[in-house]
Amino acid sequence: MKRVLRIAAFVLATFAPAALAEAADDITVYETDTPFADVAFDLGGAIVNRGFVVDYHGFIGEMLQRTAEDVGAQKALYKNAEFFQFCSAVISRRAMEEDVANIAYCPYVVFAYETEAAPGTVRVGFRRLPEGGGRDQVNALLDEIAREVAGE
Repeated sequence: MKRVLRIAAFVLATFAPAALAEAADDITVYETDTPFADVAFDLGGAIVNRGFVVDYHGFIGEMLQRTAEDVGAQKALYKNAEFFQFCSAVISRRAMEEDVANIAYCPYVVFAYETEAAPGTVRVGFRRLPEGGGRDQVNALLDEIAREVAGE
């Protein structure tokens, strides 16, 4: 099963429901039934194979599980959830030459997760930057990576 979804970030949906409608278009997600471990491996590889360096590989799912009791959480959210942070000197420079304020969007992040509610369905995606102002090439790169890993 592979299809594209537009979704709002979990945190925004939880803590700012009024802003949900505005945020729905800034997250791009693709679904796959490929096992999560393979997706996570492929996501890192898709970044490195383009000549970029993964600056940080975060394990959000593990962190939420580890801290659940400390924050009084009653619900398990993810079976697995990870993100990869990286940057591109070439694409970032172009974006920042267009508008120096684009520094706010670097580094770039792509993520993968599998929820407790839908085991076996892995979502791969990224937060879409606002269009124009030198950011379109960044969006194209992030979309290319997410699509490749999801098998789109």
